[in-house]
Amino acid sequence: MDVFINDISVFLPNEPIDNDAMENVLGKVNEIASRTKKIILRNNKINTRYYAIDPISGDLTHTNVEITAKAIRGLSPSTDFNINDIQLLCSGSSSPDSVLPGLGVMVHGELGISECEVISTAGICLSGICALKYAQMSIISGNTTNAVATGSELASSFLRSKFFDHSVNGNIDLESNPELAFSSDFLRWMLSDGAGAMYLSNKKNESGISLKIDWIEIISYAGEFDTCMYQGAIKQEDGTLKGYREFNTFGDATRENCLAVQQDVKLLNDHIVNVAVDRALVNVAKKRNLNPEDIDWYLPHFSSGHFQDKLFDRMKEIGFYIPIEKWFTNLFTKGNVGSAAIYVILEEIYKSDKLKIGDKILMMIPESGRFSVSYVLLTVV
Repeated sequence: MDVFINDISVFLPNEPIDNDAMENVLGKVNEIASRTKKIILRNNKINTRYYAIDPISGDLTHTNVEITAKAIRGLSPSTDFNINDIQLLCSGSSSPDSVLPGLGVMVHGELGISECEVISTAGICLSGICALKYAQMSIISGNTTNAVATGSELASSFLRSKFFDHSVNGNIDLESNPELAFSSDFLRWMLSDGAGAMYLSNKKNESGISLKIDWIEIISYAGEFDTCMYQGAIKQEDGTLKGYREFNTFGDATRENCLAVQQDVKLLNDHIVNVAVDRALVNVAKKRNLNPEDIDWYLPHFSSGHFQDKLFDRMKEIGFYIPIEKWFTNLFTKGNVGSAAIYVILEEIYKSDKLKIGDKILMMIPESGRFSVSYVLLTVV
């Protein structure tokens, strides 16, 4: 059975924040300007992004649940669509508002709609794609005839200075310990907020275009690599994680900077391109008989502009050359929205005049948590 994306909606909170204003919005850690901000922004090439933060008070203006519900309410696949018609709701995020209950049921409650099946998918960037794949499989199986999948992030909630501390076991001299500052400061200048929603069904739109899901591949390489991106834990010298519940008290966990989202930048740079291209792309292309000349649009979710040229060069080297004019991203204006990023990218091109019937769209979504990659092929119908 074919499954179609009939509409895509995005909600980005408040006004866009440029590079000069972002530290004032997030706040300075210990009232000290970041020593790594300029370097990271120069490499990631992001110019504007969105935060669910009041720039004056520093308080949150939205919850993850609220921005996800707003994205869903923006869906209008047909003139007679009603959100009470949703049979399945699948919500993915790396930054839910609470550990329990799951994000999906909280969004369901916020919408106040009729009973339906609800699924929450965890993880990092792939949680939004996992939600999409569950929705697709439900329709393929005949369990439902429609579904809504979402990806959403409220990263700014834990990037604000009041919830962020470079110090470990007291005050540490960052000049003599630059790796500590960089590993924890890195993602402050990378991540932002937003939500996307897709309405799927077993019928294409009667008017206008739809996107047929040809296939969704999700591959984990966690059996080969240490953890690269993490929160709620600290990384130990042997590469294992010590989770917040292993500390004697929550206070001890906080003092060890356990709540900060962190990135092993060296591990990321050493492996992400190889995993995404040499491993995942090569395997998927062989399995799916995928040829680069058949691709009309390539939509990669890369976390930083730093990786765009590296991905392009490596794909060309292995013989999977897609001309750069076929690449489409809005990272530099919308920011890196984690699990919502591919929703935000796809929504913009879907609602543009760029697509024509028969176009093939290849999407690539990597996740650095412990190195997983998804490739998705869509056809414009």
